[in-house]
Amino acid sequence: MANNITHILTEAVVKNTLKEIEDSPERSIRRLVDMALNFSEGRFKNDFFSVAQKMLENENSSYYDLIRDAVTHVDHERILRIGMNVGFNSCTEGAKTIRENEKKLGFNIPWAVFLHMDEQILLEKPEMYDHVFSQGEALGIYTWILFEDGPLAEMLPLMKEHEDSAFIVACEPESITEDFLDGAAQIMNIMPVVRYEEEKTAAFDLLRKKGYLYAAYQTYGDQDVEAVASGDLFYSAEQVHAVLTALLPSQDSSKEARKRTAAYVERARNEQLFGTIP
Repeated sequence: MANNITHILTEAVVKNTLKEIEDSPERSIRRLVDMALNFSEGRFKNDFFSVAQKMLENENSSYYDLIRDAVTHVDHERILRIGMNVGFNSCTEGAKTIRENEKKLGFNIPWAVFLHMDEQILLEKPEMYDHVFSQGEALGIYTWILFEDGPLAEMLPLMKEHEDSAFIVACEPESITEDFLDGAAQIMNIMPVVRYEEEKTAAFDLLRKKGYLYAAYQTYGDQDVEAVASGDLFYSAEQVHAVLTALLPSQDSSKEARKRTAAYVERARNEQLFGTIP
């Protein structure tokens, strides 16, 4: 992918914008989104950039503070690699490959895949996951959302091998240790998504200290809907500087609870209420 001329030019623009954002996030981000809208193809990308363009017209948007904070504290190479792997490899070039393969093979192909990582397979037969990632990339899939079930360190060689993919790793706060982050120091295509617990914020502090791009998540059930709607979770995630905050429904949550939660999340995101993206 790195030899693709469009990839090279896009990466150069993003690198330059990351430098400019530190001085003027408002102007730099708006210009980047305007340019992306002019060159984007397809209804999904046009819709996405049109919404982003409209949202960024709000000069008091909390997202400007979020962007400024991320560019100041996160290693630029990590922002660049995750951004390029998701935005270009997955949603641009990968999407084209997916459409071609869907026509040829006659079945739907997702742009992202969720995987629960099995500890025994990771330890005894890691090549099985290597095959999965290779086959997925051949189909056009470059975004992987992984749920840990075992030592995170065992995943690192796989992520290093598949440098064109983005690995979004949902994990427990206890998994974020000095040793793990030092082991992942040269692996730029990983983004930890740490389960948020009010009394366990040390993991987020460590990620920030090490310059990682990271997010937070929390599961919810019917009994949690009112608490979610109060905004307390997103306010807390804002305090630990999580770029994104995801809510995952528990298996026993009702359809009504999911619907109400999704509606609140969408409103909070569109109204830019928090310095984290719900």
